[in-house]
Amino acid sequence: MTMESMYAHYNLILLALKPFFFLFFFSITFSHVTHLSLHHYHYHHHYHHNHHYHLSLHNSAPSSTTYNKSRQRLYCKYLLRPQNLPHYRLLDPLLPNRHRLLDWYTELVAASPTQTIAVRRLGARRTVVTANPANVEHVLKSNFANYPKGRPFTDILGDLLGRGIFNADGALWHAQRKLASHEFSVRSLRRFVAGELAAETRHRLLPALAAAARDRHAVDIQDLLRRFAFDTVCQVALGWDPHYLDPSSPTPPESDLADAFEAASAISARRGSAPVAFVWKVKRALRIGSERRLRRAVALIRSSISDLIQRRRDEIKKNNKGNIEKYKDLLSRLILEGHDDDTVRDMAVSFVVAGRDTTPAALTWLFYLLSGHARAESEVAREVGQRHGALEYEALKELKVLEASIYEAMRLYPPVVWDSKHAERADVLPDGTKIEAGDRVTYFPYGMGRMESLWGDRWHEFEPRRWLTTTSESGCCSSSSSSSSNSDGGGVDGDQVAVVRVSAYRYPVFQAGPRVCMGKEMAIAQMKYVTAAVLGRFELRRAAEAEEEGPGTPRGGGAAAHGAHGGGLRMMVVERGRR
Repeated sequence: MTMESMYAHYNLILLALKPFFFLFFFSITFSHVTHLSLHHYHYHHHYHHNHHYHLSLHNSAPSSTTYNKSRQRLYCKYLLRPQNLPHYRLLDPLLPNRHRLLDWYTELVAASPTQTIAVRRLGARRTVVTANPANVEHVLKSNFANYPKGRPFTDILGDLLGRGIFNADGALWHAQRKLASHEFSVRSLRRFVAGELAAETRHRLLPALAAAARDRHAVDIQDLLRRFAFDTVCQVALGWDPHYLDPSSPTPPESDLADAFEAASAISARRGSAPVAFVWKVKRALRIGSERRLRRAVALIRSSISDLIQRRRDEIKKNNKGNIEKYKDLLSRLILEGHDDDTVRDMAVSFVVAGRDTTPAALTWLFYLLSGHARAESEVAREVGQRHGALEYEALKELKVLEASIYEAMRLYPPVVWDSKHAERADVLPDGTKIEAGDRVTYFPYGMGRMESLWGDRWHEFEPRRWLTTTSESGCCSSSSSSSSNSDGGGVDGDQVAVVRVSAYRYPVFQAGPRVCMGKEMAIAQMKYVTAAVLGRFELRRAAEAEEEGPGTPRGGGAAAHGAHGGGLRMMVVERGRR
């Protein structure tokens, strides 16, 4: 039997067993994490003589979130012993909700008195999912040492990221974080804004939008932004321009490397969302299916980056390290500092993966939300217009209304919808949840942005003003959120407002604590620059199909868990001032 026929044979076997795997592994048991004070619960409880409670847990999510009314009650039974948490088997409601997993998890978490639930999956580690800021602070800061990424996480992303900064713990993570810190200094940020970011925006992104406006055809904004981000991050991390966004090309350019990054990221993410790791590990061992595609994608990425490293080493050696000032990119700097090829490659790959996914996802949702909220869009456009095109690094800091809009968009649609750590030792979270050694503890930014307890009963509204305070001439500040309810109110003057700073543990979009995202300021600067440049010249309007389909649900599966806009986002582009 040839190897190809063996692959075909194994694939047929897996296809035949797929329904069995689905029903077996998705027989999921959720644990509703309880608190000692039962009278605070939002459920009715009835004590039975056999020492069981019968619980009717009511969904408490706002009506803006669609939910099957017949499944608003989840029934469970549990033994009255201190070490037991109430369990409810959710195979039945899981199936109809698998297409809206993030919103479904949000509803479950919101229904919990502590905004924490526990998930038990057959053959998998127990997972605790929390939207409680006190728990988030405990995991990300107070007891940071007990909650590393953990071996299960690093196994998932190891093939793609190797031992890069986003897949490292302990001393290796500290060393890599120190190496990366140079890329996010104020000096580096100024150079990035004035250099790669300005050039890519002026010479590629804006001309591409101008062509769409001239031809009056809808353009996929998400695809444009991903191409833009890939070009930009490759220049910063690799010192190489892939020309993935080319407005002069009649058709979108192709890039084998960009496709490989896309495939590797998506398949790695699906590993993280698999019911148990056994499935993808078997496929990897047999080199079949998605794992075979991942292997090919990673091989292409590694060979491409390794070739760049070798060419750069040869170039630097040929120049005898002369004129080293021209080597501003991460790859060159690591080579000049004497690091080995594996370290350089893994760091560079990590930067490209982070830069190509998160920022375009956030920008896509921002443009979508602004296009549906005329007042917010006009306030941003007015603020940008008052700057007369000044987009230097320092000038970007003054775009406060735009900054508030960015924060608000990421509250509703965070680029990373959830992230997990693994407990090394047993612990107790601030809300009383007991953690066992080896438990997976997941904090949930997507759900946290939808908690009424954190954002009020109008959490579902896109309202940038909630992030602003008005400043009087005397220097006193008052909240502008009270005026946010008046959709016909006057505009916000960017010179008279300040951006509200909220706890990173209430709003963990950029993580928090020792592992807080080092690229936060670079990401905010990039989003401000791109949005200001685009809205200063164009109006973006949702195409008819975007209006009909709605925003959908961000991709929420797996380790990467990026909040990308499902299926792209087609928009019409109109030169500002023209109708």
